[in-house]
Amino acid sequence: MNAATRKIKEILYDLGFFTRILKGIPVFVFRGKVSHRILVMQILFTFVEALGISTLLALGIGAAVNIVGMPFLADLSQERFIYPLLITIVTRELGPLLAAFIIIARSATAIATEIAGMVISHEVEAYISVGVDPIEHIAVPRFLGVTVSLFLLNMYFSFFGLAGSFLVAQLFNPLPAAAYFGNLLQALALQDILVSMTKSVVFGMIISSMAIIEGFSVERASTEVPVAGLRAVSSAFAGSIVADLILSALYYAALV
Repeated sequence: MNAATRKIKEILYDLGFFTRILKGIPVFVFRGKVSHRILVMQILFTFVEALGISTLLALGIGAAVNIVGMPFLADLSQERFIYPLLITIVTRELGPLLAAFIIIARSATAIATEIAGMVISHEVEAYISVGVDPIEHIAVPRFLGVTVSLFLLNMYFSFFGLAGSFLVAQLFNPLPAAAYFGNLLQALALQDILVSMTKSVVFGMIISSMAIIEGFSVERASTEVPVAGLRAVSSAFAGSIVADLILSALYYAALV
């Protein structure tokens, strides 16, 4: 089997696994009460515990945009364009991707190694033996938890990124908070919000799917567990970047 054929089979397997996860969502929602605690814990770890580092990074990005952009725009007497620039960078482009990177670094490895450990310790086989579907009990709550967490973290990241820019703006051109955020709302369009939300959901689905697939891909050796974690991170990074390029290209193509 050559490399191209093997890659096609891997892609088809991933798509099939992803479809199986989607089919398990309704069952989990209506009958998976036992697994709901896993969903809550996943959101707690992926979203709530990531708020600290997300706040610092968002404030730093918002401040950097203002520090770099405001003097340049002031030289051109175009200070008003700082608001569309902030919306473009923080809300629509960089915010969703950086939020995804935070979750990849924190959760992709954790999910892959956790599931791989279950496979190695025959815990998954135990679930099957008592009639519990491991997809519905193990995969679906983590898939939903990561996707919901990334959606929420992206919104949180955007808010603090814009807030960080406001704090730095006081050093260059002090403005009342009402005037600053009023100008931002004027520059903010519905499509900016929709694109940001779409990216966060797509990234969350990619990250969680890659981590789950790599976790279940191990066989018997305990040495496969850290390898699964590394593969999950690299696959999630690659998938998120490719998805970001495609979604951004579609957005800008629609504007033409």
